[in-house]
Amino acid sequence: MGLASWAAAKQFATPLAIAQPSANLIHNYLLISNMEITVTRFVKNAQATIGRLDVDGRFECYTLEDVVRPRGVPKVWGQTAIPAGTYAVALTYSTRFHEVMPQLLQVPGYEGIRIHAGNTAADTAGCLLVGTAVAPSGQRVFNSWRAYHALFLKFEAALSRQEAIRLHLE
Repeated sequence: MGLASWAAAKQFATPLAIAQPSANLIHNYLLISNMEITVTRFVKNAQATIGRLDVDGRFECYTLEDVVRPRGVPKVWGQTAIPAGTYAVALTYSTRFHEVMPQLLQVPGYEGIRIHAGNTAADTAGCLLVGTAVAPSGQRVFNSWRAYHALFLKFEAALSRQEAIRLHLE
């Protein structure tokens, strides 16, 4: 990350609150927009869960996460997919990775859920990995750093426009 990017990202070192339109904003016709991320899971096997990630309705990359556990089956730390739902995303400093990264906020029963680079379920402890292609086995994504970098730049751009980022996980 270059110095300018670091300086811009540093301002997001703590989770951002999602602003709700106030009566004044609505009265002045100022609209608050959101970046909408949708992850649609389409492969669920014994080793990993593969999904398609769309940004504002357009395909961006694939995702890999841990196994989706059936309802009622206890969560296994570092081996269970993120629960389906809608989550705010903020750029925060990761003490594990020592850099500013996307973090999903208020995930029930989870802490420190990130979006980051990685190729297999062994590279995640409950986080969402991204890649540009999926192995036929459905157990690996490829070109993860390329996909992560492109997505991170979109997050930075959205936040610079003061857009909130929401991730819908299906």
